[in-house]
Amino acid sequence: MAADTLSRRTILKSLSIGAVAGSVLRVIPLEAAEYAHSMIESEKTDARTGAYTPKFFDAQQYKTLQSLCETILPADADSGGAIEAGAPEFIDLLTSENEEYKVKLEIGLKWLDSTCTTHFGKAYLDCTPQQQREILDLIAYRKSAEQDESLSQLVEFFSFLRKFTADGFFTSKIGIKYLGYKGNTYLTEFPGCPAVPDV
Repeated sequence: MAADTLSRRTILKSLSIGAVAGSVLRVIPLEAAEYAHSMIESEKTDARTGAYTPKFFDAQQYKTLQSLCETILPADADSGGAIEAGAPEFIDLLTSENEEYKVKLEIGLKWLDSTCTTHFGKAYLDCTPQQQREILDLIAYRKSAEQDESLSQLVEFFSFLRKFTADGFFTSKIGIKYLGYKGNTYLTEFPGCPAVPDV
């Protein structure tokens, strides 16, 4: 194994342990996010196709992950969405180095396909948008787990995936631009709060 691969793997493993409670990033620390995004960009630049090759998920799982990320953070008039920000690549790369993430995400993706097959006779990606929404509504809310304890692990999966997608989006160039973040700057003066009209 090349020293570069080993050092990158070691860094990813050490940084993807988990975020400090209460931080903006809910799943991973900022250093891991920045490093992951730079690795993904580097791979896309070096690849002949300009595309990312999944490290953990198989082709079907990766397409499902992309669909879920797009559902969680779709593009709108103000910004690109999770796909444009590289959230699926981000999730795949960090998951490839973290056993806990692998278990959580693989169980959730398998459940989606098996539940859709049971209810609709086809995998999640082959379902209509309405059918997909019906299945996701089962696991998108904590109250579902309160009403049916068997869904608690799946509710946790979807909650984790939402946070992970948000981390991937808001630490990307697109997400940072969307937030209007300008870096650490200082004020030469502090003019106070703006006046509130009609008060």
